[in-house]
Amino acid sequence: MTAGPPPPPAGAQDAVAPPPLVRARGLHRTYGRGPTAVHALRGVDLDVAPGELVALVGRSGSGKSTLLHLVGGLDRPDAGTVEVAGTDVGDLDEDGRARLRRGTVGFVFQSFGLVPVLSAAENVGVPLRLQRLPPDERERRVALLLELVGLSDHATQRPDELSGGQQQRVAVARALAAAPRLLVADEPTGQLDAETGLAVMALVRGVVEAEGTAALVATHDPVMIGLADRAVHLVDGRLREA
Repeated sequence: MTAGPPPPPAGAQDAVAPPPLVRARGLHRTYGRGPTAVHALRGVDLDVAPGELVALVGRSGSGKSTLLHLVGGLDRPDAGTVEVAGTDVGDLDEDGRARLRRGTVGFVFQSFGLVPVLSAAENVGVPLRLQRLPPDERERRVALLLELVGLSDHATQRPDELSGGQQQRVAVARALAAAPRLLVADEPTGQLDAETGLAVMALVRGVVEAEGTAALVATHDPVMIGLADRAVHLVDGRLREA
């Protein structure tokens, strides 16, 4: 059974729902062979609609990161298909998957992943440099994003001069730099205290609502789960509505 959005309410039959931004079917992923093989995913189906924030819940080792990596084109399934914005990710070569990650999918990781020698503004601008955006246009976009995440006054600071919460805000801004249609976040509040984590997750919630960006967020955080439109639960590599 596919884990997808609930059916429309009565009386909404005339409204045509947009196609899912993410459509995963029959995903299997196994690491290793023989008796020590780890079956991370066992036939996972998942839809994520445009403008929907989905919390991906599960114990450590349940396959959350594996599913995010398959959806974002960082890994390939052993079986099954993933479509993102109408593109079959499995049909893409390495260059095609790199373009998907640069333009369609933005990533936020628990470890922040910032370049230590670059300032906050320079970190945010990295995806725009890869897109060869003109410098003046790039600077405007970076300034807008830093304002969005509340860090305009910290543009010139390097990661080691920022708090954990500020670093994660920079990471969110960087993920949004190329205006992705899908935001993928892997335990983005895992290294943050409760108050800072709430602020970061409220930011993600606000971006989804303001930009119409879809978001798939792996989390243990009950506050994050409460901010999501819905939650799906991974148990032993299988998905169910939480």
